[in-house]
Amino acid sequence: MNNAGIMACPAGLTKEGYEVQFGTNHLGHALLTKLLSPILEKTAETQNDVRIVNLSSSAHTWAPRGGLVLKDATTDMRRYSTWSRYGQSKLANIYYTRELARRYPSIKSVAIHPGSVGTGLISGPAASYPYVGWLLRRLHPIVTLSVQDGALNQLWATVSPDARSGHFYYPVAKDFSGSEQARDDAKALNLWEWTEAELKKQGY
Repeated sequence: MNNAGIMACPAGLTKEGYEVQFGTNHLGHALLTKLLSPILEKTAETQNDVRIVNLSSSAHTWAPRGGLVLKDATTDMRRYSTWSRYGQSKLANIYYTRELARRYPSIKSVAIHPGSVGTGLISGPAASYPYVGWLLRRLHPIVTLSVQDGALNQLWATVSPDARSGHFYYPVAKDFSGSEQARDDAKALNLWEWTEAELKKQGY
């Protein structure tokens, strides 16, 4: 199971009322994981290698100072930069992976940074900064990895016996502890509990 997302788009809300990047990059993935977890656990009981790979980013360090601001996640967070909002969602990916690893020991849960990859993600920053969008579109193919190379770290995390549950990897296969706040187990637990409560409100 592999989760990706959106990047640095203009301020907005999902239809459920969450900041659009946090709602898409974290809550959407959390819901998918929650819905699939019974079958993932059942499959793991048969000694199969079951994995969840969450695509985080080096941009997790761009989250608001102090880490997640969950009290603002039900607003469009317009007072934060689009990059800070993106950073919050990517920090959440790391926290959630840590909690998944703790709660589901039979499933290998791994977070990865794919690197700067030449995908459609550039549409978000281009929409947020239209006056430099043309420049971003021209520079992006020059300074980014190909899609094929950008897939290598997640492929490694999906199949390698060396990938460790609850860990965060830079490309390719480089175990990276993340920022100090990414290693905060209390905040990871807080995110998990908040997420479960929000999903329950949505009927899940």
